[in-house]
Amino acid sequence: MHERWPELPISVDTNKAEVAAAAIDVGATIVNDVSALRLDPMMTRVVTRTDCAVILMHSRGRVAEMASYEHATYDNDPVATIVAELEARAKYAESAGVQRDRIVLDPGLGFSKRTEHSRAILRRLDALVALGYPVMVGPSRKRFVQEGMAEGFAAVKGADEPVDPAEFSIAERDAGTVGASVLALAGGAILFRVHDVRTHRRALDVAWSILGGRSG
Repeated sequence: MHERWPELPISVDTNKAEVAAAAIDVGATIVNDVSALRLDPMMTRVVTRTDCAVILMHSRGRVAEMASYEHATYDNDPVATIVAELEARAKYAESAGVQRDRIVLDPGLGFSKRTEHSRAILRRLDALVALGYPVMVGPSRKRFVQEGMAEGFAAVKGADEPVDPAEFSIAERDAGTVGASVLALAGGAILFRVHDVRTHRRALDVAWSILGGRSG
């Protein structure tokens, strides 16, 4: 891929240092670690040795637990907790030798979070942006997107006709994802991890122009 499109940055999604190192050797310049350098003690060494960029995503527990609600327990201010935990991972990375300008933060929408937690962090994304690192979001086809659409349908049809979020098609989930992405752009996010790249690029270009070429 790097040989075909050398001008494009390539990101490898892994929490394993061995995989990251192999990908970097063939052209990857970004490591997207859903554990924020928690699970493999050698990952930090790989990142610092190669001077690649790293995306630190907020999560809890092992990889197999992240998509569940096993660790989705927060106090009365989940946003403050999520921001504090992610800031701690960023500070750890810096203390280990990762340059600050090589760090991107991801709130981990849907990872160890219930729908209300993902919604809360999107509403208050500015709290994460305020830490001073670039922010990426990955809302694509997540459960909270489907539940938001289901609630909208139920409001139109009436409470006696509940809608199963799982019934939405891929295209419908992508459309719902655009709404979350545009909101995140307005909140300060500058990077987006999505399935339907073309549709999101068009929508975010329009939102960006309305915002005057800046988020916030």
